[in-house]
Amino acid sequence: MDYSKMCPKYECATELLGKKWTGMIVRVLLGGPKRFKEMKEQIPEMSDKMLTDRMKELEHCDIIKRNVYPEMPVRIEYELTEKGRGLEPVIQSIQDWGENWC
Repeated sequence: MDYSKMCPKYECATELLGKKWTGMIVRVLLGGPKRFKEMKEQIPEMSDKMLTDRMKELEHCDIIKRNVYPEMPVRIEYELTEKGRGLEPVIQSIQDWGENWC
């Protein structure tokens, strides 16, 4: 393989997944839909602003979707799209590698 000519799609994927907290967000959502507060409880080191920014970015990339339920009070949940669920083997491979080598 000629690594001097990396595929632009590879670069795009690593740029997105390499951002701090992105992998953690995806990993948390692999467990099912979550509210913002639930996300914060599972990733307490992350600031509210950073979580909000990453969630917007992942929504824009069609990796997560935001569901608004017209209840009183309004309930908002985030879940992975099909594209986002496609990251499960990638996230699991990273987890496996980390357990073996970190």
